[in-house]
Amino acid sequence: MGHKVHPYGFRIGIIRDWQAKWYDEKHYTESLQQDLKLRRAIKTKCSEGGIARVAIDHQGNEILLTLYSARPGIVIGRGGQRAEELRSDLEKICGKRVRLSIREVEQPELEACLVARNVADQLERRVAFRRAMKQAAFRTMQAGAKGVKISCAGRLGGVEIARRETTHQGQLPLHTLCADIDYGFAEAHTILGHIGVKVWIYKGDILPEVRRESVTAETSEVS
Repeated sequence: MGHKVHPYGFRIGIIRDWQAKWYDEKHYTESLQQDLKLRRAIKTKCSEGGIARVAIDHQGNEILLTLYSARPGIVIGRGGQRAEELRSDLEKICGKRVRLSIREVEQPELEACLVARNVADQLERRVAFRRAMKQAAFRTMQAGAKGVKISCAGRLGGVEIARRETTHQGQLPLHTLCADIDYGFAEAHTILGHIGVKVWIYKGDILPEVRRESVTAETSEVS
């Protein structure tokens, strides 16, 4: 059996950074459980807001939350009413002060979790799975991606035996550490059961910046 490695965790410390930027040696488990509760609550309450990712930072007695949303207007609400309600609900869950900031995702077609959620929503509306996968892959490539792979697994088309269908366009170097690959997963809750949707998006390579000091030192030595 092959072992699958998460594309995000595989590149942490190289081209990726942690989505939870804190460390507490004494109360690590409590803070971790708080983060999990906050992420579940945000996923439930902001299901229509198109949340791509959530960044959490613990600063003393307060928690700094940054939501990256494809539809920030829905999350904020009229006059910031929904954002204030969300902040108060999160404060009740964690028992600490919460500072909430909402940022817009410029290209939702290049966010793997949003693409997976879009395909899952179409499957729940009984759209043909091949059509949903091909349309999502086409939009992603049109948005500027260099490669995309979409995989759906479950009782596709209402058949008795579950199977997996995959569509692939462009290139997808999963073993290249400098490759900027985004991964997302979503579930479609249908009458016949759950259908899992996985999406990989290759956006290009992130190369480390060359220090100018070393370059100028080398040129001076050559001269």
